[in-house]
Amino acid sequence: MNFRTLRVGKLIREELGALIIRKLEFPGVVVTITEVEVSKKLDTARVKMSVIPTGTADGALATLREARGRLQYLLTRKLNIKPMPKILFELDERPEKAAGVEKILLEEENKGTAG
Repeated sequence: MNFRTLRVGKLIREELGALIIRKLEFPGVVVTITEVEVSKKLDTARVKMSVIPTGTADGALATLREARGRLQYLLTRKLNIKPMPKILFELDERPEKAAGVEKILLEEENKGTAG
C-alpha cells in the first residue's frame, strides 16, 4: 500500500466519521468506523464499521448504505481528492470475534481454577 492510499483513507475516515455524527441518527446504537481500505487505483474505499449492540448491525448498515450517495456527495465537496473513491460500507466483525475468543479463554481459565 502506498502513502497516497493511506493518506486518502485517513482523510475519508476523519471526515466521514464527522459527517455520520452530524447527518445521521442511530437511536440507541453506537456506530464506529474501524478502518478504511482504499484501493490502489483510488476508485473504491471500503469503510468497515463496528456496531454496538451487534443485533442492530443490519439496520445500521442499511441506513448507511441508503445515505451513501448523500455522504459521498458531501465528502467530495469537503475533500479535494481527485478521483474521489466510491464509498462501500461493510460490517467489521473483528471486535465481535475478539470478544468471543476472550469469553472462551475466560471460561477455560475458570474451569481450570475450579477443578
